[in-house]
Amino acid sequence: MAERRQVYKCDVCGNIVEVLWGGQGELVCCGQPMVLQKEGVVDAAKEKHVPVVEKTADGYKVKVGSVAHPMEEKHYIQWIELVADDISYFHFLKPGDAPEATFCVQAQNVYAREYCNLHGLWKG
Repeated sequence: MAERRQVYKCDVCGNIVEVLWGGQGELVCCGQPMVLQKEGVVDAAKEKHVPVVEKTADGYKVKVGSVAHPMEEKHYIQWIELVADDISYFHFLKPGDAPEATFCVQAQNVYAREYCNLHGLWKG
């Protein structure tokens, strides 16, 4: 059963979906079940993946890793999501971009997630 905010990936074509409303059915793409992406929260690799959320005067800034994550053609952060008071905000990235995003929102409860094309989903 898919649950709200779970992220799934197709191992055939690379499609990624986030569940907006959970249901009983199985998520299928390219004729195969999609794979649930588990959120990493502890980073022991040399590339840092756990998003770091910083409060700013206008909202929140999210940086990927305590050391900037690579943003190369073969290894990069595809998107950053800020969940602020149960509302999701996305910033999509491409190789060459800085691995960070600024969200001009006011909220009491926030967390961030990001997706690395090689190492998957991370939460901070």
